[in-house]
Parts: sequence; C-alpha cells; structure tokens
Amino acid sequence: MATRLCIINGYPAPNRGVLAQSGHCSADELFVRTFRTLAPDAELDVLFLADLDVPIPDASAIARYDGFLWTGSNLTIYDDDPRVLRQIEFCQRIFGVGRPQWGSCWGVQMAAVAAGGEVRKNPLGREMMLARKIHLTPEGQAHAMYQGKPDVFDGFISHLDEVTRLPDGATLLATNAHTRVQALEVRYLKGAFWATQYHPEYDLAEMARLIAARADALVKEGFFADRAAAQDMVGRLEALARDPSRKDLRWGLAIDDNLLDVQLRACELRNWLDTFVRHPVTPLPA
Repeated sequence: MATRLCIINGYPAPNRGVLAQSGHCSADELFVRTFRTLAPDAELDVLFLADLDVPIPDASAIARYDGFLWTGSNLTIYDDDPRVLRQIEFCQRIFGVGRPQWGSCWGVQMAAVAAGGEVRKNPLGREMMLARKIHLTPEGQAHAMYQGKPDVFDGFISHLDEVTRLPDGATLLATNAHTRVQALEVRYLKGAFWATQYHPEYDLAEMARLIAARADALVKEGFFADRAAAQDMVGRLEALARDPSRKDLRWGLAIDDNLLDVQLRACELRNWLDTFVRHPVTPLPA
C-alpha cells in the first residue's frame, strides 16, 4: 500500500502569488520534488490551510494519512490572525489523532506553539540564505532524525522569528549562534512532531529565487548593498545549481556536499519516513 502524506502549505493565496511571480516554485512543490527522490511511490496531497475558505479536516480525514508535512509561511504565528489560528488548531488535531508530523521553518514554530511553547521575533534579525555552523546537541547526536548527518553542518534558511520557549515534551536537537532552536522534537498528546528552523527541502535554485523575490527587503536589512548585488548573488547560486562541479563558486559561496547532495541535505526527512512511516513506532499513549 502506497505511503500517503499530506503537505500543509502555510502561505495564504496572495503570498503564494508573490513567490510565483518571482519564479519561485510553491512551498509544497519543494517537498514534492524532494520526495520524488526519497519516496517516489508516495501519494502526496496538498492542503492550503491558510485560505479561510478551505475546511479544516476532522479526525477521520486525518487518520487516512500516514503523516503530515508543514511548509514555511510568511505569516507570524504569534499574531491573532484567523489564518494562523486555524493552522494551530489543525496541528493540535493531528497531535490528538497521533499521526506523525514534520515541519520546516514555520513548521518548527507550529510544533512549539501548538504544544504550548512560545515564538517571538529574533532580536538578531533575519537569518537568510544559509544557517551556518548548525551543531547537534548531545540529544540530537543520539536522535534518529540525525542518523547519517554530520554533527556540524549548514542549511538553507529564511526566517525572522524563533522559538523562545520549548513546550513540555520537547527536546532541543540542533542550534547555532543565530537561532537557539534550529531543530526539535515535540511529543504531545498522542503524536510526535520533528521539525527544523532551516529548510532541508530547499535547493540552490529555489534559494536564488527566494532572494530575488525578497531583494528589496534584503537590501533594506543590509544583506546586500543594492539590488545589483542581490542579483549577483542570485546569478552565482543559479550558476552553481546548473553546474555543482564549479569549484570557484563552491569555494566563493562556502557551499559543500551537505547542501548539494539531496540524500545528505534531506536525510532528516528520510529518517522521519523510516521512523514513522516505513517502520512505524508504537503510537504514544493518550
């Protein structure tokens, strides 16, 4: 029987349109592309839960899936916003049914807040393009999510907020100098949620498109001197995406195989599949 997964796209429709105009693929498509490599036979459905006209699935609908994947989002999880609150409610429903969850960026914030943790704006500002020197905690080194991953690595990233208080039942798995919670596991009600602040599902080409989409904001925030400098970075990332053997670009951008090899970059997702879907563990007690 084929694995059936539901991808929850956290972006509202207007913001999905902004990304599309820049040539960036949709957040759910990033997961689809990754799973074509990790689990080519998986059935993948997409739920646009930030759209208020989309019904929130009930427990019986949740139970039809083997797992749920949360994408990034440009919403702010601590805002009193119905587009946010309905997503938190759905995450709590999934915890209650006991289906496993995975999340990137918005997903790590969702995992924390839905279980009673806290998220606030990062006082260090935006972390963009690459999260450098992410290192595993002792708990992360022993955790199934990081089997096959180096103890120190870089990851694609773009975020302004961060988890500031872990909920009960959470374990900090990875951290770096910019963002204390780069990865965690949350066990709550009947479910488990593995999540990263960085994006294992991203690649060079899509990070280039994200920079293009947010160039004005990035110039304003000091990441680039002007739009020409931003476009130069976009060009270099796209050139390396086309030819990963370019030693000059790899050296100049400080990018190595832990970002270029999908099996290594996304091994967290593969390990999630192996733990909860291909070889599922006993459900957590109520």
